[in-house]
Amino acid sequence: MSPADVARILDEMGTLLELRGENPFRCRAYHNAADAIRGLGDDLPERIASGRLAEVPGIGETIRAKVVQLVTTGSVPLYDELRAELPPGLVALLRVPGLGPKKIKALHDALKVESLADLRLAAESGKIAGLKGFGAKTEQKILEGLGFVESTGDRILQSTARRLVSPILGAVRSHPGVIEAEACGSLRRRLDTIGDLDILFSSDDPAPVLDRFVSLPEVASVLAHGPTKASVRLAGGVQCDLRGVSPGQFPFALHYFTGSKAHNIAMRRRAIARGLRLNEYALEGPDGPIPCGSEEELFRALGLHAIPPELREDRGEFDRAEAGPIPPLVERGDLRGTFHCHTDWSDGGNTLAEMAEAARDRGLSYLGIADHSRSAAYAGGLSIDRVRRQWEAIDELNAAMGPAFRVFKGIECDILADGSLDYPDDVLEGFDYVVASVHSSFGLPAEAMTARIVRAVRHPLVTMLGHPTGRLLLRREAYAVDLGAVIEAAAEAGTMIEINASPHRLDLDAPHVRRARDRGVAIVINPDAHATGGLDDLDYGVGVARRAGLGAAEVFNSLPAEEASRALTKLRTRG
Repeated sequence: MSPADVARILDEMGTLLELRGENPFRCRAYHNAADAIRGLGDDLPERIASGRLAEVPGIGETIRAKVVQLVTTGSVPLYDELRAELPPGLVALLRVPGLGPKKIKALHDALKVESLADLRLAAESGKIAGLKGFGAKTEQKILEGLGFVESTGDRILQSTARRLVSPILGAVRSHPGVIEAEACGSLRRRLDTIGDLDILFSSDDPAPVLDRFVSLPEVASVLAHGPTKASVRLAGGVQCDLRGVSPGQFPFALHYFTGSKAHNIAMRRRAIARGLRLNEYALEGPDGPIPCGSEEELFRALGLHAIPPELREDRGEFDRAEAGPIPPLVERGDLRGTFHCHTDWSDGGNTLAEMAEAARDRGLSYLGIADHSRSAAYAGGLSIDRVRRQWEAIDELNAAMGPAFRVFKGIECDILADGSLDYPDDVLEGFDYVVASVHSSFGLPAEAMTARIVRAVRHPLVTMLGHPTGRLLLRREAYAVDLGAVIEAAAEAGTMIEINASPHRLDLDAPHVRRARDRGVAIVINPDAHATGGLDDLDYGVGVARRAGLGAAEVFNSLPAEEASRALTKLRTRG
């Protein structure tokens, strides 16, 4: 079994255990182990063969045995037991906003709800309103939540799309007849969620490549198979299209199949205005085809500087590319450190030292620890006494790691329902920085939620606002809030706003990041990592920043450690 499949099954086991009502920390352990496996990538089989899997942080002895079993036999009894015990449709119910494992279990026990269709039938017939702990309001919210789920269709997270496309793209690139190959579509533009997968390759003889594609182990069924294109359904139900073109057609096809549709329409209009004709395979002038060896040459032929894929939405990129070269967008390598990371002091899966070492191994020079605050009892939130003990532990860790790496003392402090913070000021003053986040009372009216967040953003000891809208992609809508007012408050107070890089959040989204940047708000990219593997999610946040058009200088954590430290001190004393 591949490492990606092992991680997927561990995640599913954690979810199924939640639905069974198991201890939240046990459930989280499976999710943390999945993150750790993803961090290993193709090194997993070698780790198992050499007996070094025990060295990997975040994978305890019990789960480690299951990982070995999955890799060597392809199955594990607990997974089979959970799947037999719990109807497969129950997992889909977690996508309905407001429905957690406990409520799903109650609905299953009382009404035999086993699917989204069962849930809609029960809600529309009024059966849910009569259940203890539910009521008419909950029933109505469930119906609204079902509408949200239906509106997202079969879209998947960007992280899921990357996981699915990686082995397929690798197989295509390794074929001896392939010259170039790239993933296209919304995945190349790094959208938050993805509909299906598109891969393009160039070859003088595409048919053998397509023959190999339809026989890959990831393919569940073949939808179409022709001489230049094939479409398949992958094991998880996602459609993947592979298209072959000649080497001369590749730059044009790569641009066209990357999209967006609006960008492509604007490009065609631009070509027509210059007496040219552009389609997915060629650019033609009065005297015949105009060869282009790359996308950059295509843009140049239309009087433009290169436009990165993330900006191709027909939202101002043509004006920028016509005026001059678009400044380089931020890259993962520009980040010197990050904040908003959890450890096993709250609900993380790794120790302080393990998180710091993992950050250093990834080329970072500092890491901010922001475990949960005391009101988050469900996540092992820190009492004031434990806060002070963690500070001591961080001091010891900094002394041990030396001057080349810095661990900052932070906290993810709950914004309470009235906008006050979870600790008194005399405690907050002891942190290097404070991430203020909403974790409760999501259903407040927009006016109250806006006032709540604005009050926190204006607090002089709040450094940055965490996951500003509370959304969980494909699972929970953003709460009602006036983001314009929040951004204005952050601009006035000098408070940063986070791009939460968790692929389940990607919050703030690109349009609002652009708006915040334009108002002078500092942007920070944070992974919200709950295990060492979660640090790799920084790249998803970089994608959001790139779609917003940010350069490295516009991202706070591109600063070196000493400059970041001075800036944090200045913010902490601004009130």
